[in-house]
Amino acid sequence: MKIAYVYDTIYPYTLGGVEKWIWQLSLRLARLGHEVHIFGPKFWTGENVFNKEGVYLHGVCSPPKKRFVEGKRSIGWPIYFAVRVLPPLLKERFDIIDCQNFPYFPCFSAKIASKVRKSKLIITWHEVWDSWWYSYLGRVKGFMGKTIEQMCLRLSNCMIAISNRVKADLLAKDVEENRIAVVNVGTDWQGIQGIRPATEKYEIIFVGRLVSYRNVDVLIRAVALLRRKLPEIQCAIVGDGPEKNALVTLSRELGIEQHIKFLGFLPKDEQVISYLKASKVFVLPSTLEGLPQVLLEANACSLPVIIINHKNNAATAIVNDGENGFKVELSEQAVSQKVWQVLTDDELRLNMSRKSIEFARGRDWSQVATKLEKTYLGFLKKD
Repeated sequence: MKIAYVYDTIYPYTLGGVEKWIWQLSLRLARLGHEVHIFGPKFWTGENVFNKEGVYLHGVCSPPKKRFVEGKRSIGWPIYFAVRVLPPLLKERFDIIDCQNFPYFPCFSAKIASKVRKSKLIITWHEVWDSWWYSYLGRVKGFMGKTIEQMCLRLSNCMIAISNRVKADLLAKDVEENRIAVVNVGTDWQGIQGIRPATEKYEIIFVGRLVSYRNVDVLIRAVALLRRKLPEIQCAIVGDGPEKNALVTLSRELGIEQHIKFLGFLPKDEQVISYLKASKVFVLPSTLEGLPQVLLEANACSLPVIIINHKNNAATAIVNDGENGFKVELSEQAVSQKVWQVLTDDELRLNMSRKSIEFARGRDWSQVATKLEKTYLGFLKKD
């Protein structure tokens, strides 16, 4: 098959979950003998198109100066990218054009290219926001966001949902079940096993962009509660974002600045993995997620994960209470209680660590790529 991926950023130039999904699967599909192309911004110098480890990267425009404005995705950038990606897509014929649902506007360009070049359009859904658009953008802009999302639901009769939870969200939007295939997020389980832990040790670790809906302030308050029982507790926060200054200030106000280490953005996955391996429990207090791969990475590093049980958190689909993690309510009391339980019950932690590793082993990218290949072939047979 000749496959084109469309997304408004490219791994490893940026390290988000969606671009990592595309890159890891592209590598493995190329090894399976398929011709794989990724269309995105040009982060490199030299030719607009070049082959990287068997995958063709197409730089269709310069990368944005700002993808985020006041902590939220820019609207102008995805529109600009959607306009610029269309001409390169029209130059070649692909069997499959796989466009990621977010940030929506490129889906319309992919639709036009698929019609003109008679390709099969697949839209991969990492999350469905629905009414949460109003919380994110307000009443007017939120209505526009929700409307565009609903339009994208009608662009293709072939969709991939990255979890059963996302599939359920699509079904709730009246998408026919025969239009949806579930292909779960994976992790580089084998590669992770060869990375050594960092020398600095932590009880708790968080990894992610520091934005409001990730509620890192709740984690910091939980650490303040835990310090009363565990005076030497240390928490690592990996990532950057618009909330960082407020979070640093909060840690000072609570008198726990010596217990919170802000490690900032780490440019290499190996660095993130090394810190995960140097920790005991992973906490992601977010109320809005698709299926963050860092949860699987934490599991692959033997860490139980603690997440928030919220209707907009699709990550709840892969966490089984008491096995590879816990789902709790959004409060510092609930988070601190579960962290305390994991840290102080050695038998529980060891048992959960073992189950976490086994869970992640079953989600290795090679297995996911094989399932995706079968899914593509099945979609090609559909009218």
